[in-house]
Amino acid sequence: MRARIYQPARTAMQSGTAKTRKWVLEFDPQEPKRIDPLMGYTSSGDMLSQVRLTFDTREEAVDYAEKHEIPYDIYAPKPRRPKLKAYADNFKFGRIGQWTH
Repeated sequence: MRARIYQPARTAMQSGTAKTRKWVLEFDPQEPKRIDPLMGYTSSGDMLSQVRLTFDTREEAVDYAEKHEIPYDIYAPKPRRPKLKAYADNFKFGRIGQWTH
């Protein structure tokens, strides 16, 4: 029953940083998922895979795991490097790409 502590990445549909500031504690799956032969549903008997705890800081998540004697791995997020862009760059003289209409 090992747990992962991480900060979730933003989804492909997000341009902002909503829901990426909290830390999440999730349990690793204990058994593989299986496919129901009749309906084709994917299921698992592992109830801990449904547990997802959120914390404001990494220290709170680590304290919770240590208090309940849960072994854990911490995955630190990669730092974001914002790309500074200006609308005027689309029309500058030395533009790399071809201008098309």
